[in-house]
Amino acid sequence: MTRPLGVILAGGRATRMGGGDKGLRMVGGRRLIDHVIDRLGPQCAAMAINANGDPARLEEFGLPILPDTLPDHPGPLAGVLAGLDWAAAQGADAIVTAAADTPFFPGDLVARLMEHAGPSGLCLAASPDDTGRVQRQPTFGLWPVALRHDLRTALSGGLRKIVIWTDGHAAGQAVFDAAPFDPFFNVNTPEDIATAEALMGAA
Repeated sequence: MTRPLGVILAGGRATRMGGGDKGLRMVGGRRLIDHVIDRLGPQCAAMAINANGDPARLEEFGLPILPDTLPDHPGPLAGVLAGLDWAAAQGADAIVTAAADTPFFPGDLVARLMEHAGPSGLCLAASPDDTGRVQRQPTFGLWPVALRHDLRTALSGGLRKIVIWTDGHAAGQAVFDAAPFDPFFNVNTPEDIATAEALMGAA
């Protein structure tokens, strides 16, 4: 398989942050989404951003802006579907997704997801929590274009939970080390910004 396309998931409503675009919040003197673009870009053949609302606010990044194709903010899977439809139009086989509020994800994310993909081509990232229990990171995944119509049908039927759909397709799992901290730490609250600032020195 050739390198997949990358899709940054920025379609959420950031309610715990008081609304707006979490990806445009500043951490370490740069916007969160700048960190994500720098990490994902070298790993992918091309990139796009899944975001809703006025696309003009994101024009400066020079990337395609992909709104959800389903109404009422059905969650990250809608962003995955938008990315898969975009990738299909590009003739690509797969996409890798990364959340716009997660500035520390691994530099070998794509390679590891491809290595551990299940028979369907699906794979989710995972990392151990404080107790050592492995937790899936469902916004970080490898998604084959061939499953996009199945996903559209599932979403239209009311499915919202990512792992229910991926479990139904025997998704693989790529487990990443969580030392010295979880690389999938994401910024949900103003307090998390302070934590991320501190982690910048350890990254």
